[in-house]
Amino acid sequence: MRIKYGDAAKTVLLILMASGMIAVAATSPYFLIALTKSLLREKKYLADRGIKEKNLRRSLAGLNKNKIVVIKNEKDKFVVRLTEKGRSIVKEILFDDMKIEKQKSWDKKWRIVIFDIPEKKRRSMRDAMRFKLQLLGFYQMQKSVWVCPYPCEKEIQLVCEVFDINPYVNLITAEKIYNDDVLAKHFKLIHS
Repeated sequence: MRIKYGDAAKTVLLILMASGMIAVAATSPYFLIALTKSLLREKKYLADRGIKEKNLRRSLAGLNKNKIVVIKNEKDKFVVRLTEKGRSIVKEILFDDMKIEKQKSWDKKWRIVIFDIPEKKRRSMRDAMRFKLQLLGFYQMQKSVWVCPYPCEKEIQLVCEVFDINPYVNLITAEKIYNDDVLAKHFKLIHS
C-alpha cells in the first residue's frame, strides 16, 4: 500500500529530485527553520501554492525520520539529499500524478505503445500496464497495442521503470495508421 504525501512533502521531494540536494549553512541549532526559509526563498512557488513554513518544517522532519531524505552536516553546511527510498517515492509521486499534455496543434504523428510481457512477469503486470495506459488516455487498438496522438516518451519510460518492464515495451512514432480516421475521431482531432 502506498503512503499518501501532503503537498509540502511532495514539493520537497520533487525539489530534491530536480536539484540533487539542498545545502544550508550550519550556523544555527535551528537548521530545519533555516532550511525551510532557504526553500521558501529559493522556490517562491511554495508560498504561492499555499505551503506554509510550519508544514514544510514538519514535512522535512518526517521525511528525515522515515529515512526518505538524509540530513548531514558536511563542511559547515547541512546538506539534504534523497535516499534510495526517497527516489523510489518520487517515482511513485510522478507516476501517480502523470498526465500526457495535449498539444495545441497536433503534429499528425501517432505514438503506438506495444508490449509483450512474459507470463513469468505475471498477468497482473500486464493488466496494470493496460489500466495505466487507459488512465493516460490511450486508445486500445488491440490487446497489447495502444495509441496516443501526443508526445509521451517520458511518461511511457516512467511507466516501464515503475513496473520494471522496459525490455518488453516498444514505443513507435508513426505518421499513418491504416484506418486512422477512427482514432482521429476518438481523440477529437477531426470533426464528424
